[in-house]
Amino acid sequence: MELIIEKLKKNRAFLCLECGKCTATCPISTYNRGYSPRRMLAEGLFYDAGDLMSDRLLWSCLTCRLCSQRCPVDVKYSDYMRDIRAEACRHGQWGNPSHGGTLLHIMEMTASPKLRQNRTGWITEDLRIGTKGEVLYFVGCLPYFQDFFSKDFDFDPVSIAQDTVRILNRLGIEPVVLENERCCGHDLYWLGRLEKLDDLGRLNIKQIEESGAKMVVTACPECALVLKNIYPERLGNIGFEVAHISEIIARNVDRLKFKNLDMEITFQDPCRLGRYLGVYRQPREALSSIPGLRMYEMRHSGRGAICCGTTNWMNCDATSHQIQRNRLNEARATGAKTLVTACPKCQIHLRCTTCSKEPEKVDIALSDLVNIVASALAD
Repeated sequence: MELIIEKLKKNRAFLCLECGKCTATCPISTYNRGYSPRRMLAEGLFYDAGDLMSDRLLWSCLTCRLCSQRCPVDVKYSDYMRDIRAEACRHGQWGNPSHGGTLLHIMEMTASPKLRQNRTGWITEDLRIGTKGEVLYFVGCLPYFQDFFSKDFDFDPVSIAQDTVRILNRLGIEPVVLENERCCGHDLYWLGRLEKLDDLGRLNIKQIEESGAKMVVTACPECALVLKNIYPERLGNIGFEVAHISEIIARNVDRLKFKNLDMEITFQDPCRLGRYLGVYRQPREALSSIPGLRMYEMRHSGRGAICCGTTNWMNCDATSHQIQRNRLNEARATGAKTLVTACPKCQIHLRCTTCSKEPEKVDIALSDLVNIVASALAD
């Protein structure tokens, strides 16, 4: 009981006004009336979270922070859910992992110090990389996603990695790419597997330090969040700066030459890039710098953007697909022909719905920000 009280205090749960704004704004609650952030909090406040730890709905929370953003007393719901999940894991409880749990197992496997991987097979001859240098590109799970999703989703995840390097090369940067990079541990962190997250963090930080990097660039907002905020929170100060590729592009748009792209687009704000890292302006600056590209905003954008509907490869269900369909329809309603993401997982989850066998499909293309920017680079 004392441990639960400590977690409730840390996450400001005792300040809850029971106003219900969290539930009213929660994407999961919109389509699943059995789920409520307010009820999840009440389970901890009044019932020691005993039943909550064995409730499969515990793993449905997207930790998107939309509820906390609307909360008048700043209750940290996402952190609370992570902490209760950690307790549930300690008691042998678990959710319903998607893809048979394979992706989660891969993350845990990469925490082994003895693991040796082939992480650089995606690098083509035209890409210039280094083994030592001040800028490092943290690739993330894109090589694994390539094997899992490229065929069924008509999607080439490693093209995001390749185009990230192309953009950096155009800026005169030959980034370091680690041959034995590990998963950042983002999903394990939010699922309460904190010891594994720490193991991964120590391995990654050591490799980054040995590379001599002063700046780490990532095309994945989840990697950016973990490297920039979660590793320091868990493991102490790190000796390098962290930036999402959209920030690098926005800083250097005057150094990049673009050809005209005749495109109508809208933009999906990733939860980790936006509500967690506060990066809203830079992706839009990067895209709007391309001549001929016309951008339309969705009704829910920026701080109010709706999550892509799934996180941590857990509890992906009919509710997730309803959130995704609604988000795709909202994107199409802007008049845009392409929905641009800045997070590989956003694209995977939204493509899962667009590639489904359901009769009512949303007619909108999907592309990643770095793919758009790279395609517009002038010779």
